[in-house]
Amino acid sequence: MISYIVPENIDDRILERTAQLLSEGGLVAFPTDTSWVITCALSSRQGLKKLRRLSGERDERHFTLLCNSISQIGDYCSLNNSQFRLIKKLTPGPYVFILKALLGTEKALEIRRKEVGVRIPAHPVAPAVIRVLNKPLYSITAKRSMLAAESESDNLGFTEFLPEETDSSPAELPPIPEEDLFEGGWELEDIPGLDLVLDSGEELPRLYSTVLDFTQGDIILLRPGAGPWPV
Repeated sequence: MISYIVPENIDDRILERTAQLLSEGGLVAFPTDTSWVITCALSSRQGLKKLRRLSGERDERHFTLLCNSISQIGDYCSLNNSQFRLIKKLTPGPYVFILKALLGTEKALEIRRKEVGVRIPAHPVAPAVIRVLNKPLYSITAKRSMLAAESESDNLGFTEFLPEETDSSPAELPPIPEEDLFEGGWELEDIPGLDLVLDSGEELPRLYSTVLDFTQGDIILLRPGAGPWPV
């Protein structure tokens, strides 16, 4: 299902319907300042299961918590003063920050890592949806490989997907191949399990975000992307 929107002035009825769908465990895709993302409500256990099933990723760094403010990030992650200042400088923008998760966040996301990636996109759709839902969104990058995800995930035979324990030392994240990213919203419609696409009518440049690890003392670049680093 596609709903066509004007990003700077989204119809309130569409936002309310989107929030209800997310609350009921649905998956919703929309554009960001880099590429298209697929999201679920942080409060929906069913939505979290469906998002993990669709992704097939076992590294939690491929999942990102979309927030609409630094104060909202602070509700779910540990932030010191220097981290706060740098995130304030770089947001909103095409960056994912790997931060230490608060205990409540670990439980809410059912993760075994003690870190979580957070992001504040410089695009009006995500903040509008988060404002109406009144909660952050858990998200993954929409990829063309997901078009075949239904048959592949059936073969995996999992319903309670939890990521494996991983080494605490940071490792670089490989860039997502440009050809695996979508340009137009209409291209996402056949992704299995996706309930709604908020289509702004724009073609995105197929970029990926810069990923910075803040958990090791020094800031470590895990993946170069659209956001310049160092700044």
